[in-house]
Amino acid sequence: MNKNLRKAFKITGKILLGILGFVLIYILSVLALSRITVNSKPQQGGDVAIYINSNGVHTDIVVPLKNNVKDWTKDVLYAHTTSKDSIAKYVAFGWGDKGFYLDTPEWSDLKASTAFKAAFYLGTSAMHTRFYKEMKEDDECVKIMITQQNYKDLVAFITESFQYDEGKKMLWIQNHSYGRYDAFYEAMGCYSLFYTCNTWANNALKAAHQKAALWTVYDKGIFLHYR
Repeated sequence: MNKNLRKAFKITGKILLGILGFVLIYILSVLALSRITVNSKPQQGGDVAIYINSNGVHTDIVVPLKNNVKDWTKDVLYAHTTSKDSIAKYVAFGWGDKGFYLDTPEWSDLKASTAFKAAFYLGTSAMHTRFYKEMKEDDECVKIMITQQNYKDLVAFITESFQYDEGKKMLWIQNHSYGRYDAFYEAMGCYSLFYTCNTWANNALKAAHQKAALWTVYDKGIFLHYR
């Protein structure tokens, strides 16, 4: 084996060890930091019901469609959904990578380029919204009662996550939906290995002064604090 080939193998080995080391540290950090609870004793006696809702991978924050704090129908429009149905009591918000949302309706549609862009801050983000007539608590849907002041802080966090036009209207992404009752909007920020859809939802709970993980990238990191 000549000198140049040995050097190439040595460099390749260092790169592979570096990648493996990064993956190991990343996994250990996810597991450890997601178990550390912040806001472990939230204010009691709230009268606003919100929900954390997961599909097994992605977490949404679900809030009342209207109350004396916020009327979301002025921002998230029924007209932007396929059904145009105005009978709803709740609206869900889920932040995420725009490429994943719009170009990957099924996992089988996932492209390597989409995953790479999402992992390394190279894409843009979108907010997925969905209207619900009712919410049902189960293993993947948890109800939380919060105060109106905490809800105001949550509303501020959610509204600051959207992009707006010059007229201060949310930027609707037309002709994209998963069903009859949802719509997509342009959002702020970029998805990455360190800031995922679940990190956003976890930060929303922090903004509302509710129990949350110190840091998490997966839905279980949120839900373990409520079980």
